[in-house]
Amino acid sequence: MTTDARSQDPLCTELTRTPGAARGGPISHAVSRVARLHRVAAGRLLRATGLYAGQEILMMHLWNAGAVRQSELIKSLELDPSTVTKMLQRLEQAGQVRRRPDPADRRASLVEATETSCALHEAVEAAWNDLEEKTLTGLTTEERAELARLLNKVEANLCPMATEGEECP
Repeated sequence: MTTDARSQDPLCTELTRTPGAARGGPISHAVSRVARLHRVAAGRLLRATGLYAGQEILMMHLWNAGAVRQSELIKSLELDPSTVTKMLQRLEQAGQVRRRPDPADRRASLVEATETSCALHEAVEAAWNDLEEKTLTGLTTEERAELARLLNKVEANLCPMATEGEECP
């Protein structure tokens, strides 16, 4: 993409352009921009799978955990219950998940990935591998390791504030 095209693309902003209110937090502003662009890029790569950005995270959780209570899924994804409910409705309509009453507590629902979702698993894995490579293009192995180390530190700093005293995942 050329510089002229980038300046006209609303998704891409000049890296040195920081709004006045964010001047005291240029790193936070950069993280915000990178997170937004990463989510958009993930969404575009996932489009071929039939998933929306965020749904793959839910599916990854189900593939790893097996059947879980919907309330536990909401807590582990750290999303609004209505958002998770809508995601589950769409995934259920697509045949990727099923919900059933929890035999231990009929008031609760268990959610699990279906056998149909196994093909989706491979497509999601491929999309995430592609996203990883495109995200880190031009970084050396050492720079990738350093970026991962620094992002882990930033995550550890933000976790207590984001969880409001609850245990950090």
